[in-house]
Amino acid sequence: MTAVDYLLPILFVVTLFLNIRASFKLGLDWRGMLTTVRFVREAYARLAGLPGEDALERDPRAPVFLHLVPAYQEPDIAGTLRALCASRYPHANLHVVVVTKEEEERNPHPAMGVSTGELVRRFRETLPPYQQKRLSHLAMPGPGRKAHQLNWALRPEALREILGEAYDPARVFVGVSDADSIPDPDTYRWIASRELGGEGSLAYQGITLSLGNYDRLDIRGKICAIQQSSIFIRVSIARLLNEVKRVRMIDGLCARFPRLGRLVRPPFELFFRRSQICLGHNQFVRLDVMRSLGGFPAAGATEDSTLGYALGARGILIQAVPMVELTDLPETPENMVRQNARWYLGVLDDIPFLRRTWRERPSAYNFAQLVRHIGNKVVEWPIAAVVYPVTGYLGWWLAYMYRGRHPWLFYLATGAPTASLFLTVWVGGIMTQNLVEAFRPYLPRPTDLRRKSLKEKFLGTFRCQTYWLLATRGAWRVLWSLARTGRYEAGKTDRVSRSARRALPTPGG
Repeated sequence: MTAVDYLLPILFVVTLFLNIRASFKLGLDWRGMLTTVRFVREAYARLAGLPGEDALERDPRAPVFLHLVPAYQEPDIAGTLRALCASRYPHANLHVVVVTKEEEERNPHPAMGVSTGELVRRFRETLPPYQQKRLSHLAMPGPGRKAHQLNWALRPEALREILGEAYDPARVFVGVSDADSIPDPDTYRWIASRELGGEGSLAYQGITLSLGNYDRLDIRGKICAIQQSSIFIRVSIARLLNEVKRVRMIDGLCARFPRLGRLVRPPFELFFRRSQICLGHNQFVRLDVMRSLGGFPAAGATEDSTLGYALGARGILIQAVPMVELTDLPETPENMVRQNARWYLGVLDDIPFLRRTWRERPSAYNFAQLVRHIGNKVVEWPIAAVVYPVTGYLGWWLAYMYRGRHPWLFYLATGAPTASLFLTVWVGGIMTQNLVEAFRPYLPRPTDLRRKSLKEKFLGTFRCQTYWLLATRGAWRVLWSLARTGRYEAGKTDRVSRSARRALPTPGG
């Protein structure tokens, strides 16, 4: 027998496994979207039962929110600040803090004319006095990324200036929004109701949808906006919801049967636990927890993913928040690639943190986080857009090669890639659109998500992998730069030029 005779059966088994895995994963994605949609519908149906502003103002146990907005060259920041300051929460218990850079104060972007800090000051002057008290501005000296700006606001002297001398860190929640975020005005009330009702948590993560500029996007941009939003729905929030259920189930089993629990817990944490997810905005962590972590992780390109892993390593479960926040999607393919490149660089930067965490606290959970992170993100992210189509084709080809030997295996091998292809179109192109559209009544700003033309419907259905191809390009851009130069400089998504394009007069106008 030749080497090919040995390799072909192995390749056949591998492709069959990958196609079955792809179909199973798409089924889980579908279920995850349904779980999140049901969670949001039930929560918004009970909005009338949340405590009102007057009741929260009188209750000394009501949480205090320190909401941070790191900003650099953000021409449209007034929209985010307007939404945050209009939140339905007692004024004394909500502090919105914009953190800019002194570098920008000295050298504003030429297309903006003024710095982001100056835009914040101008906006603050337009507010009534009672809302002006909600809004503060800090300028960070020296270089630094988003995490450094956030930590600048968490310095003891800054906290005393904003919160007063007698604040209780166990009552203060540190929230984060991006400078293009449009949050739901009832987010704080929902969290306060959980805290006052005895169902509180040390950390919360709300739903983020990349639909803030949906009406300005072309067809490709709208496809990408739907797909990126669906990731947060079917993976991020659905995972947080299911993780709490799984952990509570195993904790109940261990409490009832301690001896059995000691045997079951390690394999449970190794095979069934999932990583904690923070999304970098619409997230809230209690101030005393942030202090115990040393602030926001600043070693990597993305502080949010590292923060999620750090919370999970300490056994802190993040509670999902059903309130929706809108953010913008980059409006050009280049900016989408750049955004995904920065995210993938953050994935690589998380490896040393996870490895160090496992060495310091060797446990089945910490080991599983490291292995899954490398397999599902570091390895799969760059190659998924190529591997799954190729394995689908190989699955059909190899199935026909072996069709005469094992008929049942032939039907299984041809059925797996066929089911995967069907589910890609059905789940990715049809159900994803329908379920994202189901969020329309709950968006903090009216947005029409319907596909209006036949061309838009056709391309939206059958080009649902467009976003993943751009994400793959971002990952390979990082890997290629690291291979050539040993480093990759994560760039900021350019919002100045796109704001300038929107300000241009229309022809004939």
